[in-house]
Amino acid sequence: MNSHTQEEFRFQVDLSGMINILSNHLYSSPKVFLRELLQNAVDAITAMRERDSSYQGQVRAEVIGTGNGATLAMEDNGIGLTEEDVHEFLAMIGQSSKRKDGQLLGETSFIGRFGIGLLSCFMVSDEIVLLTRSAKGGPSLEWRGKPDGTYSIRKLENELSYGTKVYLRCKPGCELYFDPANLEEWFGDYGALLPYPVVLESEGVSRTINIPHPDWMNNLSLVRGRREEVLKFGEQLLGEQVHDFIPLSSSSGRTSGIAYILPYSVNLSAKRSHRVYLKYMLVSESAENILPDWAFFVKCILWTDELQPTASREHFYENEKLETVRTELGESLRRELMNLADQDPERLKGIIQLHALSMKALAVEDETFFRMIHRWLPFESSYGRRDLGELLDENEELYFTLTLDEYRQIMHVAAAQSLPVINGGYVYDAGLLEGLQRLYPGRKIERLLPEEVSFSFIDLTADERRAYYELIREGDIALQPFRCRVQLQRFKPAALPSLFTLSKESSDLRNLIAAEEVSTTELSSILNSLGASHQEQVYSTLYLNLDNEVIARIFGSNHLEILRAAIEMLYVNALMMGHYPLNRKEMQVLNEGILRFIDLGLSMNNGGDTK
Repeated sequence: MNSHTQEEFRFQVDLSGMINILSNHLYSSPKVFLRELLQNAVDAITAMRERDSSYQGQVRAEVIGTGNGATLAMEDNGIGLTEEDVHEFLAMIGQSSKRKDGQLLGETSFIGRFGIGLLSCFMVSDEIVLLTRSAKGGPSLEWRGKPDGTYSIRKLENELSYGTKVYLRCKPGCELYFDPANLEEWFGDYGALLPYPVVLESEGVSRTINIPHPDWMNNLSLVRGRREEVLKFGEQLLGEQVHDFIPLSSSSGRTSGIAYILPYSVNLSAKRSHRVYLKYMLVSESAENILPDWAFFVKCILWTDELQPTASREHFYENEKLETVRTELGESLRRELMNLADQDPERLKGIIQLHALSMKALAVEDETFFRMIHRWLPFESSYGRRDLGELLDENEELYFTLTLDEYRQIMHVAAAQSLPVINGGYVYDAGLLEGLQRLYPGRKIERLLPEEVSFSFIDLTADERRAYYELIREGDIALQPFRCRVQLQRFKPAALPSLFTLSKESSDLRNLIAAEEVSTTELSSILNSLGASHQEQVYSTLYLNLDNEVIARIFGSNHLEILRAAIEMLYVNALMMGHYPLNRKEMQVLNEGILRFIDLGLSMNNGGDTK
């Protein structure tokens, strides 16, 4: 074949259909053609370095022209292609171009495995021109491919340098993908960790757009002495501020990385997002399944050579290998946090203060970890938001509730009487507080029920009980429709007029009543029958505080109608303070209560009966 003749060949697939699959189904964006070009270049350089380990590889990209007249030239000084390689690798769609002695190379050598990388360029160009010369010998070659399924090969008279150069001319409507600023950003994303320099040239200016390959990437023990460098590295790649970092590694060492601690609290349902590189080429900037769910307080930069990418090389297959790596990375993160508890507790405390929810999620799963870090975990308590260690140091006895409603019922009384009660109603807290009993078997650390809080109340004197007996009885009558009893006592704080408490059975009955109100006739009948069996035994309690001025005036007036109306209103008010939903009867009391007091006031002004 001379330089003035060329032979025509045909791809062995329908390329128009293949390009549609590439652009509309396989790849998330046409910009991935840049990653495929980079990958081909890196694979070629890697093959060259297998022949000569001292070989210095480089990838160069140049933008010529602007707009729809722009051309992108991508060049590497790798091993190049022979004519046999060209026929085998550029015409056989679906066959890997990464072979050695007729066999696919092992997974540790290259990541290109689908033989469709170069064809992704048809998403942005109507023709691919490739110039190449193989270090294995043979002439320099020109390959031209078109999306109609044809390609040509021409031998060149002049000898090119070893390597490959690809030319792409901008397809109309694809100007975005030839813009130098975008190319710099995207090449920087995909190739940030590549061990070979990637140079972009446009308008006569050359820039190396990937960052120097840090030596600690191959020896994570070095990161502990490179704090500022590692933090800057993370901020550069993640594009946001970070608070701290923790090195990660799988047991094999084939997946490693840095978990960056975010400087803000993260919602439990927040989307997990990590940057993962396969053979130092970016596969995903938003990988969600690479770490355990409890690790939502970190963003990771990970590099691996053992996970299997999907065909698009934008995600990893959810398989046994990924599950193993995920578990091992989670264990690595947990182990590093435990090391901090021993070696740098103040640093760990800073992390916990930012991400208490994540720490609690991990501590629930791992009692050893809980034992190590429990003193720094913050909890809501009757003393305010305090670290668990402070509460343990300051109190011989600790109480906790299992639900938020229980805590709200008793928090005011507990705070006024310096009773140390911890709210266990938030996610993970109840389980941890119950586990605390195992860590301190000799201490009194127990659950406190709302009905038990009365042990800190002051009973009335015998004279007061006789004086208020009839009035308390009237209060019981007023609350009878609500299955609630009145208890008149004295307790702190005096500003709190009433406190509503209910047992588990009372709570079940309230739930039955609420369900009955919104249920069908048939279901209401069943619920009503269930409720009847409860109602014979179950009452809630409304404690009234005689030290409170409002209660003292109500019980000192001897005005029974006002007493009944006021107790009903106090009952509803106590329910709302405890964040209980009101049923229909209770809503009716709330809506009509003010009108009742207005009517009573008018009746008294007109000389009405005080009874």
